[in-house]
Amino acid sequence: MYDMDSTLDARVSRRELLRRGGRGAVAVVAAGSLASFLEACGGGGGSNVAASLPSALGSDGLAGLIKKAQKEGHLNVVGEPPDWANEGPLRDRFSKKYGIKVTSEGEDDSSAEEIQAMKSLKGQSKEPDSFDVSPSLAIVGANQGLMAPYKPATWDSIPATMRDQAAMWIGPYWGAISFGSNMKVVKTPPKTWEDLKSSAYKGMIALDGDPRSAGDAFGAVMGASLANGGSLDNIEPGIEFFADLKKRGNFIPAGISAANIAKGATPIAVQWDYENLAFKQEFKGNPNFEVSVPGDGVFGNYYCNGVSKFAAHPYAARLWMEWIFSDEGQLNYIGGFSHPARYHDLVKRNKVPQKLADLLPPADQYANVKFPTVKQTNVATKVLQEQWGPKVVG
Repeated sequence: MYDMDSTLDARVSRRELLRRGGRGAVAVVAAGSLASFLEACGGGGGSNVAASLPSALGSDGLAGLIKKAQKEGHLNVVGEPPDWANEGPLRDRFSKKYGIKVTSEGEDDSSAEEIQAMKSLKGQSKEPDSFDVSPSLAIVGANQGLMAPYKPATWDSIPATMRDQAAMWIGPYWGAISFGSNMKVVKTPPKTWEDLKSSAYKGMIALDGDPRSAGDAFGAVMGASLANGGSLDNIEPGIEFFADLKKRGNFIPAGISAANIAKGATPIAVQWDYENLAFKQEFKGNPNFEVSVPGDGVFGNYYCNGVSKFAAHPYAARLWMEWIFSDEGQLNYIGGFSHPARYHDLVKRNKVPQKLADLLPPADQYANVKFPTVKQTNVATKVLQEQWGPKVVG
């Protein structure tokens, strides 16, 4: 049975959920170091043992996998703090349900550090069984032979844009760019990107950092592009949009924080929905903080989980994938204000309790969410590096 109340009591308490992944991907590309990182990692090599392990549930089904995982009795995860996307309750429920101890290592590791841990700890008892990395670094790990393919039973209901075709990694949760408005200052909150051009918002609009280095700010520029004739392959209209907002005096170069929003310094915060929703929870109505997803350009991004090819507990790792992509595991992410990968499937089947659904904006606001490929992210980042300074910063 799904424990909804404990999920609601264990909401994400830090604002780094997807920002860390976004910054990691952007920073790697911006520094031109992805190729050198790949080279430094070296080849992953093969493994006859890994090759013989299942890539999906076998004829003995979930019961057979549970039995094998319980025999191992342990699971190592890396890069998953307990207050990150409700990961703590997710692990606790897994342990309680299956009687398997979970060890969490390197909880504040970057994606690159997680990939390195998978290499340096290979063959040791602390070798990560499962990982949680940005899409760019998931591809690095897959290219270096560090990951084993695995398709959970719910594979077909996971959006194709959030999974590797070869099943080396899958995104279990995602966020979308949103508008958060301090209603003590903002009389009529914006609902579309076009709305942000209104003279009523002069000196009010802020991003959470520089889009050349901050993942959510990057997402904001991509969202603006989608709403202004651009695409996931063309971020330039988004850059032009913010250049125009700056000329109008609406966009201000101030960082977003709870204090800045509350005191009215940045009354309109353009950032990931989970971040704005966490602020809404923190403010408790003082000030009243309205969160909405723009109706004309919905940009989302995610993190990636999977099984290490050299997992110390390979069956527990596969059971973990079945767990996080099950209905129960997916619902857990909503407690951290994140959208589970299978959100639309869960809503369609009426599997989201109203108490959880109320934590997020209406599902129809996300109907047209778009996720970039790593190639699209890399191309957009390069254009940002070249154009944001002269066009927007000045």
